[in-house]
Amino acid sequence: MKHMQKIFVLFLVVLLFVPASTMATPVNYGAANNEKNPHNESEEVTPVFEDASVHDPSVIKAGDYYYVFGSHLAAAKTKDLMKWEVIEEDGADSDNRLFEDVTEELKETFEWAETDTLWAADVTQLEDGRYYMYYNACRGDSPRSAMGVAVADNIEGPYEDLGIILKSGMRDGEEDVDGTPYDHEHFPENYDATVHPNVVDPHTFFDKDGKLWMMYGSYSGGFFILEMDPETGMPIPGQGYGKKLLGGNHSRIEAPYVVYNPETDYYYMYLSYGGLTADGGYNIRVARSKNPDGPYYDSEGNNMIDAKGEEGTFFDDRSIEPYGVKLMGNYLFERKIGDPGTGIGTGYVSPGHNSAYYDEETGKQYLIFHSRFPQTGEMHQIRVHQLFMNEDGWPVAAPYRYADETLEKVYRDDIIGTYKFINHGKDISAELKKSEYITLEKNNKVTGVVDGKWKKTAHNKAELTIDGETYKGVFLRQWDTTSESYRMTFTALSEKGVAVWGSRILDWTDEEVVEAVKSDLSLGDTSAVVSDLTLPTEGTRESEISWSSSDSDIVSEEGVVTRPEAGSGEATVELTATISKGDVFDTKTFEITVLPEREKGLLAHYEFEGNLVDTSGNFAAGNVTGDRIYNSGGTISYADGKVGEASYFDGTSGVKLPNGLILGNEYSVSLWLNPETVQPFTTTFFGGYNDPQSWISLLPRGHDFVNNDTMLWSGNAWYDAGTDTKINTNEWSHLAFTVDHGEIKVYVNGEEKFSGTNFPDVFKTPESQFSLGVNWWDTPYHGLMDELQIYHGKLTAEEVAELANH
Repeated sequence: MKHMQKIFVLFLVVLLFVPASTMATPVNYGAANNEKNPHNESEEVTPVFEDASVHDPSVIKAGDYYYVFGSHLAAAKTKDLMKWEVIEEDGADSDNRLFEDVTEELKETFEWAETDTLWAADVTQLEDGRYYMYYNACRGDSPRSAMGVAVADNIEGPYEDLGIILKSGMRDGEEDVDGTPYDHEHFPENYDATVHPNVVDPHTFFDKDGKLWMMYGSYSGGFFILEMDPETGMPIPGQGYGKKLLGGNHSRIEAPYVVYNPETDYYYMYLSYGGLTADGGYNIRVARSKNPDGPYYDSEGNNMIDAKGEEGTFFDDRSIEPYGVKLMGNYLFERKIGDPGTGIGTGYVSPGHNSAYYDEETGKQYLIFHSRFPQTGEMHQIRVHQLFMNEDGWPVAAPYRYADETLEKVYRDDIIGTYKFINHGKDISAELKKSEYITLEKNNKVTGVVDGKWKKTAHNKAELTIDGETYKGVFLRQWDTTSESYRMTFTALSEKGVAVWGSRILDWTDEEVVEAVKSDLSLGDTSAVVSDLTLPTEGTRESEISWSSSDSDIVSEEGVVTRPEAGSGEATVELTATISKGDVFDTKTFEITVLPEREKGLLAHYEFEGNLVDTSGNFAAGNVTGDRIYNSGGTISYADGKVGEASYFDGTSGVKLPNGLILGNEYSVSLWLNPETVQPFTTTFFGGYNDPQSWISLLPRGHDFVNNDTMLWSGNAWYDAGTDTKINTNEWSHLAFTVDHGEIKVYVNGEEKFSGTNFPDVFKTPESQFSLGVNWWDTPYHGLMDELQIYHGKLTAEEVAELANH
């Protein structure tokens, strides 16, 4: 089972940001005084989304479908850019349907790149009507890469390899592919990764005159462009690596994609800055040129050839930040308490590695990319946003995902009102830019967190002057996936290449704000509290929330919980929230039941001596499951173990342990493992609440976005406790971890391998679920497990070492 599709399935359960299907809520913005508003919100269509995960999606249209191909040979298709159908999941293995057997056909590529991982693919249809896939493999920790091309009669394959066309990362004595640029007469004997390209991330495109080009490149030496033979799909000989366009000195710039726009007669080069992971600050930028092979310039007239880090530096983001027009980065249209909808709002984390599409028939333009999302770690999905040209001929991206909207005439009274406002800036940062409030006033002033003025030009053009900078773009009605309603939005761009977005909110009185916050305010299940409470202090429209407690020794006004001593009874406390906006206020009271502490020491001991009994006698026996916690039909057998017998997991089965094994934020877990195979994401010990965001998972092999070491992983704050150690297959290893109010330690064979703080507080309820070998989503564990011991309280390093030497 391939991991990214599994993550996609995981988060289909939550869908905090983008519901798969939604019901429209009519929005009344008020009747216009001087222009008639033709919209009938009750007749507007509710968009339906079906999501898929393809990292680094490159788009091509064939027949009625838009196809995207990405890294790891993942692919998907859609007719409407809203409902995606998976063609192939992540995994460049023998089961991938895009090749007969990619492991054999691309064996030479994998051997050269010293990896079995394919990076971003690009598919182009050439003059012979066939589909040419430009693939590439790279080690990742160096520019040791190979790029090749494969061809198919059908866009969905199977593709037949035509061979490698470019190599990078050559070493002494290694020969080049015929026609490649590496030549010892003109280049140093050792490949120079600060100057020469990493031959990855290809995009092949036709210019307006029918010439075929390929732009490619990434970190290392930057972007290069080659003229290609439209009959063979190969580079025209004698070009070397091609013409350099930007980058170098390991600048974090990658993923070029070029689209010609006949309306402006410019070639637009889209590119990504930063790192692709959730903490990498990925962001989408654009530059343009009158020629397909450049030079490319940004909106300030900077030549992109100068976008590179200082010599001798790695990932010099500060040097490249000023270059390129930034279309979007990390952001969140934050849903605050009282706002319509559910979840935390609509936003992206590290959006990037985009492609783009210009529809010659309709004139519509689309930005197609992958993104991660706030509070969901490395899970990613495809997103599509419509693009529009502003009055200066630069693309601006619609604030919300594409929902079949059309750029139409907008009316003044549809525009006037308060907006959630995002300024994307020019930085490369993991900072999540959260929305703030501004108002577009009737007198054309802009007030709120910024000052300025606004105006509507033509039917839908927007011009805002904010803090002395002019931004040009469009007004557009869009579907807001959080409020599940249509909203007036704006998107605009300054001459400095900074994008701003706005999304209008409903006009409410202070009384309506207070009532909405009171209705929405919740502390969750407070019938069995064991951990500190998060008490919100702010609601929608800058309303305030303050708290008082009937017994601050048990639950303070800040939410700090002090549990009664072990052996005593539970305590009941009333917390009262006072909600205020202006001169209006109201109160809401919550009853909090706080459970007493547990006695420290051993809670449960599963010895697996031919059964799943807890020999401590504190909890019930475990129950056999199928390949997920909630599936039946599995089988657990027993074999020689580390101590006596051990349980054997066959790779299709697991064990559901009793609920409530761990309660609170002070516990320890110890067990022995002897895996037959290890796969990313596969769990051994798993615990979580009925919330796919709140869990812990002990992995023999970590997820693919770290070093794949043995680790403890949490999905609450997406915490990676990696050990920098990978346990062996067919060998017994002892794993243990301790949690003490956010302080975490992970041990392998009695040695401390990870120590950290701020580990999330997950087990806040007796209803928390626990399992062995399976969770809600991933491939089950395959191998032996023995001597699971769970403790209330933190084991010392000496106690862990004693268990490991048992």
